[in-house]
Parts: sequence; structure tokens; C-alpha cells
Amino acid sequence: MSISQIWISSGKYKTNDLNTLEFGWQSDSYKNGCYNLRCSGFIQTSSSIVLGGAISPTSSFGGSQYEITILVWKDRIYGNWWLSLGPSNLLVGYWPKELFTTLADYATIAEWGGEILNLQNFSRHTKTQMGSGHFPKEGFGKSSYFRNLKFIDNNNSLQPIQNIKKIVTNPESYNVKTEYTDEWKSHFFYGGPGFRSTQSRAVPLAFSSCFVIYCLALFMV
Repeated sequence: MSISQIWISSGKYKTNDLNTLEFGWQSDSYKNGCYNLRCSGFIQTSSSIVLGGAISPTSSFGGSQYEITILVWKDRIYGNWWLSLGPSNLLVGYWPKELFTTLADYATIAEWGGEILNLQNFSRHTKTQMGSGHFPKEGFGKSSYFRNLKFIDNNNSLQPIQNIKKIVTNPESYNVKTEYTDEWKSHFFYGGPGFRSTQSRAVPLAFSSCFVIYCLALFMV
């Protein structure tokens, strides 16, 4: 399994009150919840876009590149978390605030990046690719990326993110390269090919992740 994802979270895993939005949801450190529409929780409102549906067109290595604009925010009146897509912010649906405990009020962390499942077969790391399967140093057209990272402040306004922290759990297989430009603002390339014969055969973790993290004092509207 390999995913590219946005995490919006509050609470802590160790105290069993971790709440996250991940184009899915969970409210008790992954004891309940699901991705997409595999369980009740997310309220679908769009008749043209379905959570978990196929994405088309898709980018090709060294060829045409396609992007999706994603916005997740908490509405001021009812406290639900909404999802919209595209430059016109087409509403897809929402996660009711009643699903959550800590996240019912606000989020403390926003994360963007990739994650793969490592079953630790063959006494080595998996060959599962992350992103395009190419390291971030290869850049645009070859490596996967997130760009124009922003958050919504207490005044319900989009604000650019500048101070992000990079986290890589297995740099031999995957990595992250953060950058800032006037056009793309805060952005990063990420991913990699997974296990290669030239690297060590150590089996580090059940999951390998490459992402950037932004700590929010209060992510509430």
C-alpha cells in the first residue's frame, strides 16, 4: 500500500485521543474510523465527485502534469469539517463534529506527504514505491509534489505556510526536498523507489513516511 495524503490532527496517539482527517477519519488513535466511504461518518453532498473515486487524468513521468486543489476547513456555525476540490472549491461533503473529541474544537497539526505499508517480508524493506517512485532531487515532471501549502486562520482567511518541518523515516528508500518560490510558495517534492539492492537490508518500521509538518497554535474558525 502506498498513499499520498494530507493529515489534519489533534490529540495524541499515546493517550488514545488522537483525532485525524485523512480523506477518511478516526477519533481514538485508529481504533475506529475508515478511509473514503467504507464506513458511516463522512456526509457526501456532491453528486459529481465521490470520496474514493477514480482520478482522471493522471500525470505521466516526464510528460503532462496534472494537479488537484484540495481545501479542508472547519465551518464557524456548525463546527463540521468540510472538504472541497478544484480552483472553484466545489463542495464534496463534510465530517460532522460529533465524530470527534479533540478535533471537534480545533486542529494542532497539519501534515502533507506520503506513506507506505512495509510488511517486512523477505527480511528487508518493501519495494513499494512512494509517489512517482522517483526521489525528490529529480524535480518537476519526475517526482511527486505538493505546492502552495496554506492554512486557514481564526479569521477564516487562507495564510501561506513558511516554517515547515521535514520528517523522513527511511531516507534510503524515500525522501523529501522542501523549497520556496514566489510562484509555488511553500512546496516540496517527495517519494522514492522503495528497497534497492544497493542499500542495507535493515527492516526499520511497519510504515515508512515522508512528509512535512506544520504545527498550528490553533487551527480553528
